[in-house]
Amino acid sequence: MDLATLIGIIAGIVCIVASIMTGGSLWSFWDISSVYITVGGGICATLISYKIGEFAKIMKVAVKVLVGKESRPQDTIKMLVELSVKARREGLLSLEAEQENIKDEFLKQSLQLVVDGVEPEVIVDSMDLELENMKSRHDKGAGMFKTMAAQFPAWGMIGTLIGLIQLLDQLDDPSAIGPAMAVALITTFYGSVLANFICNPIATKLALKSKEEIQEKKMIIEGVLSIQAGENPRILEHKLKTFLSPKQKQDYESQSGKDAVDSQRAEDSEKVRNAAV
Repeated sequence: MDLATLIGIIAGIVCIVASIMTGGSLWSFWDISSVYITVGGGICATLISYKIGEFAKIMKVAVKVLVGKESRPQDTIKMLVELSVKARREGLLSLEAEQENIKDEFLKQSLQLVVDGVEPEVIVDSMDLELENMKSRHDKGAGMFKTMAAQFPAWGMIGTLIGLIQLLDQLDDPSAIGPAMAVALITTFYGSVLANFICNPIATKLALKSKEEIQEKKMIIEGVLSIQAGENPRILEHKLKTFLSPKQKQDYESQSGKDAVDSQRAEDSEKVRNAAV
């Protein structure tokens, strides 16, 4: 789960509710007519802009923001280094058996091309095309939320105009002025909150996740090509670490040191058992 997103949502709701409660009643900011105009109008306008199948996936896309797995390029580098060691010892064909243990379909496809003996230029072109199509799908998901971020304030303004027209039409009835004024103001409030608290942040988060995923895929392409070329695993590791941030490099070095210690302990234990026998 994305902790930053969860904290942001909870803290944002608390801030909005607290600011309302300190100045009046929370129920004064609830108006069903404003919900119909702002939320309904914004969703309908977005539905017009996209195909029904694309729009139906909008909740699935939104869930990815909250519960999507955090990218761990450090683990990918470790796997690529291990595959490089195996390829140098046993040949490229030995990588075919390792594909069953790989969950990343992009890496699996890249390795399959290497095992099949495809030229490096063809692998690059094929995987770059895969990245372009993936980016297009990601951009479409973020684009839907950007569209809604533009539509909700616009429909809030439409609601404001409706409320003002109703207000002017019923000036002779003092009891009707309050509800009309509520529609006029609350629709703008709803539109601003939905755009700036929900839609724009989700669109930004999706774009960020897309960049991180594409960067990791590019790292995979570089690693697979190095494996195909038979580069030294140490050189491969150094090259792939350039894709990591300073914090990720630190985590990777820490984990690598721990793995080395565990490996050495295992070797020492094996030697002790052999000596006892």
